[in-house]
Amino acid sequence: MRDYPVLVITEKAERSLREGHVWVYDQEVIEVRGDCASGGIVDVRSRKDRYLGSGFVSDCSKIRVRLLTRNASDRIDDDFWRRRVGYALRYRLSVMPDEDFLCCRLIFGEADGFPGLTVDRFGDVLVAQVLSLAAETYKDVIFSALLKEMSDLGAPVRAFYERSDSPLRQKEGLAPFCGYFFGGTPDDGGVVEIVENGLRYAVDYREGQKTGFFLDQKYNRRAAATLARGKRVLDACTHTGSFALNCARAGAGHVTAVDVSADALACAARNAALNGLADRISFVEADIFDYLTEKVKTGRGPWDMIILDPPAFTRSRATLKAAYRGYKDLNYRAMKLLPRGGYLCSCSCSHFMTPALFEKMLGEAAADAAVTLRQIEARSQSPDHPILWGVPETEYLKCYLLQIT
Repeated sequence: MRDYPVLVITEKAERSLREGHVWVYDQEVIEVRGDCASGGIVDVRSRKDRYLGSGFVSDCSKIRVRLLTRNASDRIDDDFWRRRVGYALRYRLSVMPDEDFLCCRLIFGEADGFPGLTVDRFGDVLVAQVLSLAAETYKDVIFSALLKEMSDLGAPVRAFYERSDSPLRQKEGLAPFCGYFFGGTPDDGGVVEIVENGLRYAVDYREGQKTGFFLDQKYNRRAAATLARGKRVLDACTHTGSFALNCARAGAGHVTAVDVSADALACAARNAALNGLADRISFVEADIFDYLTEKVKTGRGPWDMIILDPPAFTRSRATLKAAYRGYKDLNYRAMKLLPRGGYLCSCSCSHFMTPALFEKMLGEAAADAAVTLRQIEARSQSPDHPILWGVPETEYLKCYLLQIT
């Protein structure tokens, strides 16, 4: 006999869960049976009393329940989380080469059954972001299980750092927190060297953006680099220089790396020096819209290939129209600057900018620029960031490789 409290939900919410989603919003709950305290486990049932799943309940968030299982036989205990950690690691080992498992996302939130939790591996350092009350409640069990599983795999962890400083925690009633769960000391620098696609990077996991390095573009960088040989390349919004380095190593004639952040450019320059590529890349501090606008005024640019990998222009549906205009303006400028036969790598990391909407934007930008696009590849995030069908929030990265004709 199950002893969890029960939440009864609307027919609309039931359809959403049946289609694969794992969230129940506050306004979708129509009945509460039992003592449903925030931070506990509840069963979710339909109006016809059919079991739909069990999950973690929160009174602070608009997301009232984050589903953890659809199996009525599951008990949400320590063993449950240990098993789930094992599943996540075995999945990575099955879909990635051994050398890529050294630096990858070990846990990708809802897609791995860990609502609001991200854990990245940078060699012998793990870095976590905890963004939900559910993940906060069980993080000690999950983190301990990760340490044990990694040790059992012959990959012991030297330091495990929690980087839970995102404003999203406020929506869950959680204060920001940063600190070591295991190993590490406040004065150890917080920098670890990694290798991705054969290139070395210094990752600042305590002060860099998010967990310190964006692992989701791993294979997209490699794909873009195959087009760069002998080309003059512009890497817009270069951040830590990852696209620029991949292109330079692949034989690009020269790479211009642009970013608005002086700190990011300093990091990118250090990474270029680390790989012996400093003489192949020049770094420019500038707002990319202003920079491209100025170049458009003077006619065609000096590049054969332009890479656009900007930060997310929107994190909500309310600002999607403005973000659409921003993406279109940026891509229009790049298309105007490229010669016929030139290459464009265009990316977006906002899940609100769906693939269909992104393609529509690219088509409109091309029409305004009076060019035609030939698609080489349409790519997504690397497989350590799996997409859970039915949960559109897990599909966020688009990367289009195109030729101007």
